[in-house]
Amino acid sequence: MINCNDLSKVFKKNDLTFFTGVPDSTFKDWMEFLADGNGLKNVIACNECEAAAISAGYHLVTGKIGVVYMQNSGLGKIVNPATSLLDKEVYSIPTIFMIGWRGEPNDLKGDEPQHKKMGRVMVPLLDVLEIPYGIMPDNIGDAEKLIFEMKNRAENNQSPVALVIKKKTFEEYVAQNKIETNYEMSREDAIKIVVDNINGNEAIVSTTGKTSRELFEYRVARGEKPRDFYTVGSMGCSSAIALGIALHDDKPVYVFDGDGAVLMQMGTLGTIGAYKPGNLQHIIFDNGSHDSTGGQPTVSTYVNFEQIALACGYNSAQTIYTKQELKDSIKILKERMGPNLLIVKVNKGARKNLGRPTTMPVENKEAFMEFFKK
Repeated sequence: MINCNDLSKVFKKNDLTFFTGVPDSTFKDWMEFLADGNGLKNVIACNECEAAAISAGYHLVTGKIGVVYMQNSGLGKIVNPATSLLDKEVYSIPTIFMIGWRGEPNDLKGDEPQHKKMGRVMVPLLDVLEIPYGIMPDNIGDAEKLIFEMKNRAENNQSPVALVIKKKTFEEYVAQNKIETNYEMSREDAIKIVVDNINGNEAIVSTTGKTSRELFEYRVARGEKPRDFYTVGSMGCSSAIALGIALHDDKPVYVFDGDGAVLMQMGTLGTIGAYKPGNLQHIIFDNGSHDSTGGQPTVSTYVNFEQIALACGYNSAQTIYTKQELKDSIKILKERMGPNLLIVKVNKGARKNLGRPTTMPVENKEAFMEFFKK
């Protein structure tokens, strides 16, 4: 396994000191290392397209190569700037993609359903995109050779290349500069309060990661058959899914969202505000972090979601800090015409024994659709 400090020396030796992207749990230890600085510049972007563009701007002013990190699900998103901005047939901007290989076919333990297809097609997709790639070795000597080779290819071809990162490539690294939160509620606390205080006939669309996992487990704990729509992949799309539902059915629709997910697809707030579905209620559980990939910070502490939502046409927006405020706000929300937004400030982290949905995505979809029929 590779020591993060040793890897940073290799990157610095090759004058690769600027990193930007969306964090991935595959190389969360490297993400922790970057968060501490350690002589490297790091910009956590809201989505992969943005990261590619930030790296392009870095190259335009410095002439140097930026490193854009992502989970391989982000490779699908980055196809547009890879082919229409960075490609040698357009602006010819050398870039190194650092891609976490979720859903790797040779992973004996397997991965979650949402990662299997991309895990299988990632390498063929890189070939189709004509992006040279190398799989990062698990020792620093071979890794140094690969990074040197890929940097040279990016420079010589003046176009993107990729470093593919498998699980357990890096040694454990514990961040020195952890950002702590001290709110009254965890996200799981807040989810339970909302579920306990709505009427029970609402459709809930929950966002990617631990939010959906916590909602699923609470349904089971309440002795209910889970029948929400758990957006296990497609980060940032929950609010758009909910909008599509709300525009075609009168049933109350709630979105259980996350700050990172909202930031990734913030344009959806404008679409919701424009079409104004009266039965849509939007809740953001804001912990200022990408919780499911290791707790790396988002930029939500610098963003006023209230003002953004109101400017986009939401009827109301409010930030919640306590359990009682949340209970009171849910009572009001049930009687208020949507769309409305609640931003619920919660602590980072989750239970260590938090499980995953025990049903497959297709089963969840069918249960959700059956709920609407009833």
